[in-house]
Amino acid sequence: MIIPIRCFSCGKPIAHLWEQYKEGVAKGGNRKELLDKLGLERYCCRAVFLGHIDLIETAAQFKKV
Repeated sequence: MIIPIRCFSCGKPIAHLWEQYKEGVAKGGNRKELLDKLGLERYCCRAVFLGHIDLIETAAQFKKV
């Protein structure tokens, strides 16, 4: 639902890079170049970004009031 604070495998902090990555993808940027620019060199960190699906809006619809 929400991008993890740290990479699951290596423990590198990655959550602060999510907004920049999302904006770059929305503008039509190349994902590989965006990950290189953000400094994500390890394949485990890249996998977290490439495999993440942002479902927070979907989950928020079922919030109990």
